Amino acid sequence: MTTNGTNGKESENRKLCIICSKGSLDMAYPPLVLANAARMSGIDVDLFFTFWGLEMICKDKMKNLKVPTVGNPSMHIPTMLGGLPGMSTVATTMMKREIEKLDFPEIDEFIEMLSDAGANLYACKMSMDMMKLTDEDIIEEAEIIGAMEFMEMSEGAQLLFI
Repeated sequence: MTTNGTNGKESENRKLCIICSKGSLDMAYPPLVLANAARMSGIDVDLFFTFWGLEMICKDKMKNLKVPTVGNPSMHIPTMLGGLPGMSTVATTMMKREIEKLDFPEIDEFIEMLSDAGANLYACKMSMDMMKLTDEDIIEEAEIIGAMEFMEMSEGAQLLFI
């Protein structure tokens, strides 16, 4: 039996813990899609936002995530072109259009939907301290915990680092 994150209820469900470490638009969707698929399958989910991944749950940043064009080999454009003014905006606009065509929610809606579906959201205390963030900076659904606490709650779970 496992204990589900914040509510302390015991369940026989599988458990998925995802460490979200990236704050770009193209790296925000993979953990959210996987978390959503897990919740839809009845799997318990804990999302741990650390380093740049905190931007996914920062009130003033989560609606403005961008697609990086410099240093992103999957863009298949020369680094020099990726650094031109406006390239990141173009790439972000293109990706948002494709996401909209697939009828996926925007990041803030997706995170709210996951929280409503029972996924637990955690902000890394050390990363928050390092970036001078407070609990006022992040969404209310997220609880601030340390890495050791997350390691304890992830015992026996499938763990993904994205």
